[in-house]
Amino acid sequence: MSRREVLKLAGSGAALGVLPLAGHAATAGNASDSTGGMTATVRLKVNGTAHALSLDTRTTLLDGLREHLHLTGTKKGCDHGQCGACTVIVDGRRINSCLSLCVMHEGSDVRTIEGLGTRARLHPVQAAFIRHDGFQCGYCTPGQICSAVAVFDEIKAGIPSHVTDDLTAAPRATRLEMRERMSGNICRCGAYSNIVEAMAEVAGSQT
Repeated sequence: MSRREVLKLAGSGAALGVLPLAGHAATAGNASDSTGGMTATVRLKVNGTAHALSLDTRTTLLDGLREHLHLTGTKKGCDHGQCGACTVIVDGRRINSCLSLCVMHEGSDVRTIEGLGTRARLHPVQAAFIRHDGFQCGYCTPGQICSAVAVFDEIKAGIPSHVTDDLTAAPRATRLEMRERMSGNICRCGAYSNIVEAMAEVAGSQT
């Protein structure tokens, strides 16, 4: 048997192998888009507004927010969950939206930077970032602010961090705690000290 015949047989076997999967998807009632991906309707509440989105099931929450809801305040940085620029708050907890699929958040309550404050009435963290110059280029700032807001909620809820020295006591919003909790948000401009000062003002911490 020639090499060409072997390759033809292998290709035929691979094609036959996927037929049962395609049949299963069709009987399950899922829709298919032009790229061969499956689509689903996802219902989310984003910044207080309900949305029903028909999306490819491979769509990340980040792309759903930016490309489908046009909430471009949430930034795509590394797209690997390593920089924190895409941080949003889902059901009260901060997540990297680039690592999470939209279909995983059916019925979730999502808050982005657009939902934290308005031009006329900034969120206290937003106002503190402005007063303390907690940004330079500003690309990471939406994720930094969303993360900072969630950090205060985590401390208030008594959730410890890696630097919490007494796990039996409620954590305090010290500079050490805030630096540790914000360590997943990268600022390539290096505005870290100003970010901590802004957060310390909000927390009323003098430590």
